[in-house]
Amino acid sequence: MEDVMKDYEKLDKIGEGQYGVVYKARNVTSDELVALKRIAIDERDGVPSTALREISLLQGLKHENIVRLIDVLFVEARFYIVFELSDMDLGQFIRRFRPKLVPLEVSKSIFKQLISGLYFCHSRRVLHRDIKPQNLLINKDGVMKIADFGLARAFSIPLRPLTNEVVTLWYRPPEVLFGDDFYSMGADVWSSGCILAELLLGKAPFQGDSEIGQIHEIFKQLGTPEESTWPGISKNKLFRTTFPNWVRQPTKVLYPGVSSDSAIKLMESIFVYDQEKRVSTKDILNSSFIADACSRFRFMVPKQSANYH
Repeated sequence: MEDVMKDYEKLDKIGEGQYGVVYKARNVTSDELVALKRIAIDERDGVPSTALREISLLQGLKHENIVRLIDVLFVEARFYIVFELSDMDLGQFIRRFRPKLVPLEVSKSIFKQLISGLYFCHSRRVLHRDIKPQNLLINKDGVMKIADFGLARAFSIPLRPLTNEVVTLWYRPPEVLFGDDFYSMGADVWSSGCILAELLLGKAPFQGDSEIGQIHEIFKQLGTPEESTWPGISKNKLFRTTFPNWVRQPTKVLYPGVSSDSAIKLMESIFVYDQEKRVSTKDILNSSFIADACSRFRFMVPKQSANYH
């Protein structure tokens, strides 16, 4: 493979996304393996704002469960971001267990690490806004790291309007689906709940094929909201009185095969329509479900690389 620059040597292409290509590379001085993300530069607009935002936020987010930003480079009119390298993303990790499930103790550890990273972000007033398996990386030491802060946003109190064009569909909270531009930390919490359910069930809990399809999937399982469960929803311009009046499914239907009562109790406190009543990352860290969880897990993962797009 070609030398990208004097300090880094490309080894393999490991991912490709909307904003560029990711390579596995080697620091020729330290011999450290890294992820080298080449950002596509628009001739008119220059470096995408998402890349600049990611760099700016990651410079202030130093935490074991957040991917480490190593370097930012301009080389021959090309723009590169250098990250620490992980072995796989959470989606790949879950798939390697199929048709079985991820062991409960491992799921606890992964979820605790996710919430620890999110709590760190939220305590510094940063919303990730795109929590999904592909953005959660796992290394051979059993450490999970939150990656891809391209949609992340710093927020302030009182809240200011935010865009609704965030969060991958299956992990998108109802307030964002309904166009609420004053959402906050609860949006990340809902997405994290979807991750927990996927770890425990082996699949994402709400799998719509469109925005309205996603809304229907959530309503079919959790029941059609009303003023008592979601204050103000009847006045939302996207809410229709013609929505079917679905009734919340029983626990054993929502979480089949989940034997942990504390896990079910936690998911029920996460999947709450009213974001003001949704549990916080701080409360989750103090929950009985992850009280005995390890900050990393013992598990040998295959030698393959993660997606960083």
